[in-house]
Amino acid sequence: MKKGVKILLIVVSAILVTALAAGGLGWYIFADKLNAAGSVKKIADNLYFMEYKGDYGFEKFLEEGGADSEDEMADYIINVMSGGFYKPEREAVELDFGCSALSVKGEDFCLMGRNYDWQGEKGNAMIIHTVPHKGYESYSTTWLDFLGFGNGFAPDEFSEKYLSIAAIYVPLDGINEKGLCVADLIAGDNEVTKQNTEKPDLTTTSAIRLLLDNAANVDEAVELLSQYDMNSSIGMAHHLALSDADGKSVVVEYVGGEMIVTETDVVTNHYLSEGEKFGVGDLESHNRFEKIEGMKNSVNTTDSMADCMENVSYAGITQWSIVYDKENLNMDFYSRRDFSEPLSFDFK
Repeated sequence: MKKGVKILLIVVSAILVTALAAGGLGWYIFADKLNAAGSVKKIADNLYFMEYKGDYGFEKFLEEGGADSEDEMADYIINVMSGGFYKPEREAVELDFGCSALSVKGEDFCLMGRNYDWQGEKGNAMIIHTVPHKGYESYSTTWLDFLGFGNGFAPDEFSEKYLSIAAIYVPLDGINEKGLCVADLIAGDNEVTKQNTEKPDLTTTSAIRLLLDNAANVDEAVELLSQYDMNSSIGMAHHLALSDADGKSVVVEYVGGEMIVTETDVVTNHYLSEGEKFGVGDLESHNRFEKIEGMKNSVNTTDSMADCMENVSYAGITQWSIVYDKENLNMDFYSRRDFSEPLSFDFK
């Protein structure tokens, strides 16, 4: 058992004892978290689900200035989860992923497709349904290895389920009740974004949580991002694909510390903003981009979007594909290239 998980056993035990000893007050402090942990369940091979209704501390996180690194964000998350009693250690996260995204809109459809690519047979994903006490309801997805509690981390025991609440702060993609979709993709080089002004700080993943909770459309999302200093998650270059229910779609990139917004309906893993880095990225990214460009005009249903994502997926690498229906506010999730039967989620 990993050290972080060992310490968590102590944390959860202490929380339960505290809640019982304090009676109603203890339950009031931890009720939302314990309910969320109790909702965690395995819904398919390598796939878990969690629902959190209530206050998960994100507003306070922003009010206190956010975080400029995973370590700083982890300190805050663990403080929230433990009621301030413990600060368990985490393991360094080393992942490398690619990904593809496409947004399309017609008279009676508005869709976004997304592949999350990472080379590895081990590991688990989680779909997170959040209903914050303030903000928009959303579904998001994360790779549980990102939480830093060991490769292949699986929340099967209650203590591990409690730890997985941290996934709320580490979304890699998602859709909210207003139809805003956000997806994180690796950009075309190793430039690490580290903005340093007087603005509060965000990491790449906490930025996604900010947008899902607080932005109704692309314009609001871009305006929100401009109010924060961005800091790359896991020491890599990222760009964010954003699209909304009105059909607007952009990519947000950071070049030389400057946030640049470019309208585009296709995003892979090379830079799309005009300037010195335009096109920087590997040949495979350009090939996928051109392949999606060639298919996008035939995408007009959720099934045809799934076909498009399947055509640019990789055996043993594409960990999940998602089709977001922004017109009907639902999503179809396909695990590890099994396009025969999606798991469907909606806001009804």
